[in-house]
Amino acid sequence: MFAPLHISEVKTGMGNLVKTMRARRKLTQEELGKQLNLSRITIQNIERGNNFTIDTFLLICQHFNELDSFHAFIQSKLEDFKPIKSYYDYGTK
Repeated sequence: MFAPLHISEVKTGMGNLVKTMRARRKLTQEELGKQLNLSRITIQNIERGNNFTIDTFLLICQHFNELDSFHAFIQSKLEDFKPIKSYYDYGTK
């Protein structure tokens, strides 16, 4: 049986993603913070998976041109939850 996924693991993954995107652009935490009007400590906390707001995460995604792909992921998940039309509804208005 699989162990359940914890929120802290997801937050750590999100932090690792931010760190990877930052490193790929060869930016320091300080430089990224200045570009986003955030402190280096805020960037450090995000990369560690410490508490951060969804707004801050989305701002970082936007900065690295990943907001569109994140939005597309959300939209694809919404498709998974569309109501399934009943077979009994076919042939009726």
